[in-house]
Amino acid sequence: MSALRERYRKEVVPAMMELYGYKNMMRVPRLEKVVINIGVGEAIQNAKALEAAQIDLVAISGQYPVTTRAKKSIAAFHLRTGMPIGLKVTMRGERMYEFLFKLVNIILPRIREFQGVSPDSFDGRGNYTLGFKEQTVFPEIDYDKIDKPRGLEISVVTTARKDEEGRCLLELLGMPFSKD
Repeated sequence: MSALRERYRKEVVPAMMELYGYKNMMRVPRLEKVVINIGVGEAIQNAKALEAAQIDLVAISGQYPVTTRAKKSIAAFHLRTGMPIGLKVTMRGERMYEFLFKLVNIILPRIREFQGVSPDSFDGRGNYTLGFKEQTVFPEIDYDKIDKPRGLEISVVTTARKDEEGRCLLELLGMPFSKD
């Protein structure tokens, strides 16, 4: 069992029950999934870009990504319905806890001049999305072997009903929110 899951059971659940007055521990918000998404817009002209992004995503997450396809045709972007335009990985269970632990304790502290993540990136339902400008912040990515820096999004989906509960859950799990 991962250290983060153990921390959730022993520290986070009792703290949130006391803080929000939950009578049943099953009402306490929990992590549902973590989704990593890479948009590869240049895949329209360059099919190799999708393969390179796929190699990076496998290294970061430890599992094989799913190709996301265009839902609509957009003539200005030379995009047709069904064309591959991105990749995503959905992690649940033990792998999700391991990734989140690595994100909070290894990856975020490695960022130069890191002041904390934005507390404003919640969606209104307690889910949090964090964006990176390039994939090189992950220790699994070898800077010399990447063809091009690509941005990616990490979405942490919780069972919280409000942003306030989701933020409290992530803070108790160790997410370093900025103080502004």
